[in-house]
Amino acid sequence: MVGSTLQHINSSLSSPTPDRSHEQQLVRRVISGDPMAEREFYNAHVDAVYRLAYRVAGDPELAKDFTQEAFVRAFDRLSQFRGEASVSTWMRRVAMSVVLNGLERVNTRKTRETPLEDTEIESPPAATDNIDLKDRLTAAIGELPSAQRGVIMMHDVEGFTHQEIADALGITVSSSKVRLFRARARLRIALADLAEEWI
Repeated sequence: MVGSTLQHINSSLSSPTPDRSHEQQLVRRVISGDPMAEREFYNAHVDAVYRLAYRVAGDPELAKDFTQEAFVRAFDRLSQFRGEASVSTWMRRVAMSVVLNGLERVNTRKTRETPLEDTEIESPPAATDNIDLKDRLTAAIGELPSAQRGVIMMHDVEGFTHQEIADALGITVSSSKVRLFRARARLRIALADLAEEWI
């Protein structure tokens, strides 16, 4: 039920699928070094990449950094694009890999820089009857560990298969399934008081 709710939320944010032959032609132009094609490629995908980065990172500045890093990596590896999926799907895989790796770096740095005695334990936010399901779900996703958040966003929002997630993140299919299961379980617990809305 969590998955269907996420897909419903994402449906309003989906972009129309571009013409596949135009995409492939654009990729060839980018690989050949055409700067106009690079700009067109960037403009075609930047909004979706930033939106994905922001959803997973939950921070606009990090999302901007990850978006730029994703395009640097994409332009560097575009010659490896095999055309088995759409360019937008491939670009989202690249972006998700960049975001999750970036979040690992950020979390590691924060852990090293923050003395234990300076760490504050935040009390949970007060319950508010006016917060709707979408806001609650978004907040609950933001509380997930980055690895689980990444997989649930890729699978339930972006529509990746477990094999695509495994390929993008360098994990096994079973690891992807376990992360998704744990993420959904945590969301069900966090949103238990709203369970009647899913029935």
